[in-house]
Amino acid sequence: MALTRGRARTAPAVPSACFLLLLVTSSSLLAPTSSRAAESEGGSILLGAASSASGKGRGNSCEELPSIRGGEARCAYLRAHSPCSPAGYVDYLRLFYCAFAGAPAAAACAALALWLVVLFYLLGDTASEYFCASLEGLSAALRLPPAVAGVTLLSLGNGAPDVFASVVSFASGDGGGVGLSSALGGALFVSTVVAGVVALAVGGARGGVVVEWRGFVRDLCFLLLALCYLLAVLVNGVITVWVAVSFVSLYVGYVVLVWTSHCCAEKGKPVDESLSAPLLLDDDGDEDDVPSLPSHSKTTEASSTATSRGRAMLHWLAGALCMPLYLPRRLTIPDIAGHRWSRPYAVASAALAPVLLAFTWTSSQRHNPMSSHSVAVLVGGALLGLLLALLAAATTDANSPPRGRRRRVPWLAAGFVMSVLWAYTLARELVALLVSIGYVVGIKPSVLGVTVLAWGDSLGDLVSNVAMAVHGGAGGAQTAVSGCYAGPLFNTVVGLGLSLALAAGAQHPAPFVVPADAAAYEAVGFLGAALAWALFVVPVRGMRIDRVYGVGLIAIYLFFFAVRVCETLGLWS
Repeated sequence: MALTRGRARTAPAVPSACFLLLLVTSSSLLAPTSSRAAESEGGSILLGAASSASGKGRGNSCEELPSIRGGEARCAYLRAHSPCSPAGYVDYLRLFYCAFAGAPAAAACAALALWLVVLFYLLGDTASEYFCASLEGLSAALRLPPAVAGVTLLSLGNGAPDVFASVVSFASGDGGGVGLSSALGGALFVSTVVAGVVALAVGGARGGVVVEWRGFVRDLCFLLLALCYLLAVLVNGVITVWVAVSFVSLYVGYVVLVWTSHCCAEKGKPVDESLSAPLLLDDDGDEDDVPSLPSHSKTTEASSTATSRGRAMLHWLAGALCMPLYLPRRLTIPDIAGHRWSRPYAVASAALAPVLLAFTWTSSQRHNPMSSHSVAVLVGGALLGLLLALLAAATTDANSPPRGRRRRVPWLAAGFVMSVLWAYTLARELVALLVSIGYVVGIKPSVLGVTVLAWGDSLGDLVSNVAMAVHGGAGGAQTAVSGCYAGPLFNTVVGLGLSLALAAGAQHPAPFVVPADAAAYEAVGFLGAALAWALFVVPVRGMRIDRVYGVGLIAIYLFFFAVRVCETLGLWS
């Protein structure tokens, strides 16, 4: 996790620049002339679009939208059948076809793509900077063994974007198609591309790394078992609450096995904590805390001063770019990490967190957001926030975060809740945008889920696992390889299992229809092939992770991607 947080501190430049470019692009697209043109033509086209749709568009279905020709007709259809896409704070389809009417299609698509980049960054950064910090603090406060913490709290922290995207898709999105595809696509990408790149990275310089066979075979066998269970559910087509709960229980059995192996390890032998120990280190340092070497000459001192001023200016500019993305979360998520502690921010988060909770709850209700009931909830949240802010101001120190288990646990729990709220909100917006982009470009949302969403959620695993394998020695390579299978196992069993359980519970006693399509079956098949390849080639080569293992995994994913491209282009069905 230290690697993740170190990477997150240098990442905001690109999404922040995208955010500023998005503002410029949107301001040019949302010109008064285009919006007025859409409004003037909307009334005359509305009846024609509605009649062409035959009155079947309802709920969150946009199936008839691609058959309607012309942006104005689609705008009229969306006005008559709202909402047509998964619920988010922004109706992206109406924004594209109505608010961006008259603007170049390329510019409108660029604006949506830039916002997609910003949402990917915000979701990943929220998970790494706030969600994982709360989990690590809770792990220390609860005194969990490192092995158990690694396969529970750490896996939840690393897989938070995938888990939230899956839950959102099943709960309030497209019925689960994007969530199912993204979970399987992410598991396939991490188990093939990420594991393959790790193998190539360590196989070139050292000729490969020998991994501990018990943990390797254990992780792959559990992932293969979960994949077979999921395939049975997909073939059956429906799932009940109890079947979904039994699916989640597979991970409980996995945790029990890891804990048993940890407790029953022979004395004098190192315990395999590859899933946790290197990642649970608390990186409280900062680049700015590193002391500079003393100058040995006036010329060097002057050059160093000029360089320091230049860095200070760049640091200030980077801070200004990041502020619109950083400040809303900083003011609403309680954070007691030592290197980020700030009493004013802590008091502000105590005051604003209840307000944000109240606003999110009222906005999710079907009744009028401005009803007396909603106003009462908002006023109650504001009063509670004022009380908590006064309590925080009276009980915190300006120079150091709260110390002691009793004082830290409430702050950590509050940070956990608010980071979950932010991650869920961002994931809901991300799924809504991705589904809308699918309708705009004419690609099935499930295909985008198994590719674009899976890539975006898994890039962090690629960077951190490869860096750990290259710079962490044999132990780092072992950790990276374990993460390539333990992470997908958690996302598949817990992420999909929890999503299916919630969806089935909402329809109980009727079973929930699983939204399986060709993309899901193909992802399951290629993931099974990748696991079979790993179980065959690694033991044959003496439990060595090398280039043969890595090239085979990457080839499997390239074959899968080629199949998806051919099907999308209509080369075969």
